[in-house]
Parts: sequence; C-alpha cells; structure tokens
Amino acid sequence: MRQIITESGIRDINDIAKRYPKAKIYFHIDLDGVTTALAMKNYLEQYGIKVVDAEVIQYGDKEFAVKKPEAETDTMPVLVDFAHGKPMFVIHTDHHDTQAGVEKETSTSFRQARSNVETISQVLSPKEIFSAEDVQLISTVDSANYLVNNITPDMVMNYIFDYDKDKSVKNNKMTLGLVVNKLLLAFKNKPKFLETLVMDAQPSLTSIFNIIKREIKDKGYPEPGVLKQNQEKYVEAMKTNPNVKVEDGIIVQYGGGPFHKAGSYDRYTPFKNNPDADFIIIAWPMGIVQASCNPFKQDRKLKGINLGEVKDVVLSKWESKLKEKPVSLYTIKRVSEMSAGEGSVGFTFKDFVAIYGDNFKQNKKGKFWLDKIKEALESRFKDLTRFERDLLKHIEVSSWDIIQANSGGHKCITNISGLNYLGKEEEFDPSKESPYVTFTKMIQKEFFNVLKGMMENSKD
Repeated sequence: MRQIITESGIRDINDIAKRYPKAKIYFHIDLDGVTTALAMKNYLEQYGIKVVDAEVIQYGDKEFAVKKPEAETDTMPVLVDFAHGKPMFVIHTDHHDTQAGVEKETSTSFRQARSNVETISQVLSPKEIFSAEDVQLISTVDSANYLVNNITPDMVMNYIFDYDKDKSVKNNKMTLGLVVNKLLLAFKNKPKFLETLVMDAQPSLTSIFNIIKREIKDKGYPEPGVLKQNQEKYVEAMKTNPNVKVEDGIIVQYGGGPFHKAGSYDRYTPFKNNPDADFIIIAWPMGIVQASCNPFKQDRKLKGINLGEVKDVVLSKWESKLKEKPVSLYTIKRVSEMSAGEGSVGFTFKDFVAIYGDNFKQNKKGKFWLDKIKEALESRFKDLTRFERDLLKHIEVSSWDIIQANSGGHKCITNISGLNYLGKEEEFDPSKESPYVTFTKMIQKEFFNVLKGMMENSKD
C-alpha cells in the first residue's frame, strides 16, 4: 500500500522532480495555508526538490499581484490551499468544493477535506508529515468545527499560551494550536512573516510557535499581552458599534469596525458579544457579502440550512438584470490589477478564459482583433496604451457571470464576491457612495430577509 501511495501522490511527481530541482510555494494566508505549505515543502524534499522560496497569495486583486516566475527557470511554481489556479503553476493542490483557472497541464490534487494539510500530510505523502493531533487541530480551525471539544470564542481568541499542568497533554496541545492560529493572524500582514514561518519552521505546531516567538523578539512585534489588550478594547467597542445590528438571531454588520491596532480584530467577535445569535451576515466595502453560522452554538436554529443555497436564492432576485448588465474586460483587468506592481503576474487572457470560460461577448469580431486583445493583456493595465485600453472595452462579461465566478463557499459559510467589478468608475467622487457599495448593502439586506423568512417558516 505504501508503494502505491508513493507512485500516485502527485501526478508525474518523479518526472517533475527531474525537470525542477527547486520549487517556490505560493500559499493562502491562514493557518491551513502555512501548514499546507510546510507539508508540501516536506513532500517535495522527499523527491529531492529543494524549496527555495515562498510567497503568500490572497483572493481578489492581490492574487494577480504575486510575482511572475522567470521564464524557463529550474524553480517550479507550486500553489497550495487556494481555489483559483493560474497558468504558471506546475502543481496545484486544494481542498475547497470547486476550483477555477486550472489548466489541463497542471498536476493537481483536489480532494474535499476539512483542511488541505490533511490531504498532503496523511494521503499524498508516503509518510506522515504533521502529527495526527496537529492535523486534527488545523482542520478544526479551518472548518470552524468548534463544537468538537467544546471550544469557546475565548479559547479561539486567546493570544497567550502557558502550559497548564492540571490539563491533559491533549488539551494543552489544543490550546497551543489555537494560540498559534491567533498569533499567525495577528502578524499575517507583516512583511515576509508568513513566508518566514514556511521557510524556517519544521512541520509541527510547536515549531511554528517557537518561530513566531523568535520573530516577535527579533522584529520588535507587539507582545501577546499587548495584542490581548488591543483585542479586549476592540471587543468592547463593537458592543455599541452602530454598524452592528442583531435581529431575530441574525447579526447584520457592515465593515470590521476600528481594528487598526495590532491584534484587535477577530472574526468571531460578533459571536462573543452575541452568543445567542445563530448567523451573521457581514458586508465589506470592497464588495463582498459573507454569511456564516455561529460555530459555537450547540442548539443553533435551522441546523440543516445550506447558506450556499440561500446565496443562490438571494442572487436570483437580480438574475435577469445582472445578465443584462455587461462588465468590460477593460474594467476586469483594471480592478484585478489594482495591487499589481512591477513584476506581478497580472491578469492575462489565460486567466480571463480560465475564470470566465466562454461566457463573454466580443464586439470586435475576428481572429485579428482577438489576437490584439490577447497581446494587450500581457502588459500591466497601467502600461497599456489608449488604443489597447479602448480595445479591451470590446469584450464583455455579464455581471451575473462575474459574480458567479467569484463567489462560493459551503453549507455553513458562503460569500457573494466580485461586486466591486460592478459600477467601478475609474474616477469617482469620494463624497458619494460607489454604486457597487450600494448594491452590496442591498444584497446583504436581501440575504437577511431570505434567512429570516426561512427561520420563521421553520417555527410553523
């Protein structure tokens, strides 16, 4: 059985190892992303491939801001724990329900699981990489399955780890893992912080914790005690924040509140402040609506609800109008590359086709114009000539397809994204609310109405 796993972990891994002696890993910015990158690093090293670099990748315009690999290099680009592929990646592994942008030539490992590290550490690798206890904790955090082991918001939001001799080794290890997750999120935006964890840590939560402590000391980052104080002030401030409303067991929130100080923000603050709430619907000004269940509540109403299906019901209200409203390739590229700097991969024609498929309308017909558009997309938006920018306006995607391609989730957490592509003017009056922000709030309100109606019907 071990031999079978060795040969079939990643497709063509032995041939890949002959082509690429080195690798660079791109990973998502959370605990599963970091640990998956560490597991992939260990897995590749088993085949003689040295991991020489790592880089974070995030959804939205930041995914097109990652650095472009050098052409014909001996360093292989590898993507882990991310649902959107890119033509440049040789290996792509993920655990989400669906993936987009993946080319046929890419060696893939897509397996629905609670975490991506679980697949690499316990399925793909011929030997266990992370311990079973670590994988269990990472999976619990990534899937927000906190009712297991009676994990509370205070436990998840804790910054400080002190070994408790009155607790079992298992419980101490769980506390350590939760603290690692909190510290990792607190410093995730520090330059090269997450990349350092991937490059320097061994595949264990204890090793990651020790590297974090080292970085806090060496880089002068705020100590856990300071982070805790900042968080406590944030939690208190959000109790009276005017952008947070609670009605019929549903929290409706706009934006994240005052979370500028290190360690202040925590996604579970609304449930800590409102433990009896069943759901939260939060709208973000960047054009995202997220809905999730309260993962800490045992007797949550409508346990069988599928928020992904609610999302579909909500969007159906505007389906006909969204299908009639076009978004030009000019807008798609401009918005996608808002964070792209020199040397970024950018938004190319391959990305366009991989994400939106054949769901586009071409106003300038013919191979000549299509070739010109493909050529223009190889340059960054800021470097395009006026002619090239005008050219991109002749290809359009419906707003409906934009939202469908960028949204997703599963039963207990879902998001409606891509709204920032709608009504995104190049020059906008900052004194007025952007049209896509207005629409974002409308969707949030409709999500609340649909969810509330389902909860009321369940009482009949």
